[in-house]
Amino acid sequence: MTSLRIAIVGAGMIGVVHRRAALLAGAEVAGVLASSPERSAQVAAEWGTRPYSDVAEIAASDVDLVHVTSPNATHAPYVEALLAAGKHVVCEKPLGLTVAEARAMTEQAREVGVVATVPYVYRFHPLVREIRARAEAGEFGRWSLLHGSYLQDWLLAADSSNWRVDPAQGGRSRAFADIGSHWCDLVEWVSGEEIAAVSAQTGVTVAERPTGSVTSFSGAAEGPAAAVTTEDVVVLLLRTRSGVLGTLTVSQVAPGRRNRLWFELDGSRGSAVFDQENPEQIWLGSPDGDRLVSRDPSRGSAEQRRLATLPAGHAQGYAQCFEAFVADTYAAVGGADPVGLPTFTDGLRSARLIEAVLRSAESGGWEEV
Repeated sequence: MTSLRIAIVGAGMIGVVHRRAALLAGAEVAGVLASSPERSAQVAAEWGTRPYSDVAEIAASDVDLVHVTSPNATHAPYVEALLAAGKHVVCEKPLGLTVAEARAMTEQAREVGVVATVPYVYRFHPLVREIRARAEAGEFGRWSLLHGSYLQDWLLAADSSNWRVDPAQGGRSRAFADIGSHWCDLVEWVSGEEIAAVSAQTGVTVAERPTGSVTSFSGAAEGPAAAVTTEDVVVLLLRTRSGVLGTLTVSQVAPGRRNRLWFELDGSRGSAVFDQENPEQIWLGSPDGDRLVSRDPSRGSAEQRRLATLPAGHAQGYAQCFEAFVADTYAAVGGADPVGLPTFTDGLRSARLIEAVLRSAESGGWEEV
């Protein structure tokens, strides 16, 4: 495939991750659009590329694909303009602030006929693929319970803030939309189960936070305090379409937990545990005992071996997941059909889960997804 020309919208932490993965996949970064003309010029100079003045300029350009990594409220208008120009798109989650936005974007991408993906990159851990392959082979039997958590602590301090806290920029849900959605996407994809209904409770543990402009994950913020309406924590009961029960705990205020996405899938024949902070091994349990399985490109499922790009014992992690996701997205632009590539359809699925969680937290009862 000819090297793609790409543009990146958004130059925060995740925009930098997208750029690195794009370069490693062989793309040419044709330009960047940041939060202001001054910031765009600064980042373009640092990256050795050109600044764009707005999304319309990108849409009118000759770039093949655009990575949208800007605040959530911009996703729908930016993506719709890019799709209308026939651009392939990688859009950060959540795909839209509402189900209606996500549905419109998904339908537009389908009608235009372009590749449109969402970075649910935890699917690209090699040992996640190993668990999925074993589940598909029937190793674990019928699922009896799906449970786990996604815990962070970057908003623990009362003076920590971020644009995600503001519902006008980040949406009505924060902790679940930001990280709980990752857990749900991963567990549904690995287990083959689909969440049909949820019973959720949300909580705000820091009542007020600064409103000043801050860079992602930068810690203390300045500005007058404002009441927080987006959740810090979520507890969730779930039921799948086949009747399997599950639980999920989500927090962005869990001291010492940097990015702990953890799940356990319990079946009639065996269980599997994955911990994103320790992705080089998985725990497998059976009636006869338990064992650890390590990532190894010389053994295991085909997808585990494909994604295990470093020799056993040489740790891989989040960065390699992102690189694999972007490489598979670009391969899809070239006509390939990579296994497990998360598309706008998955982003729409996530939007439906987010709205069901919010409805349940408000009603106090079970809500269908």
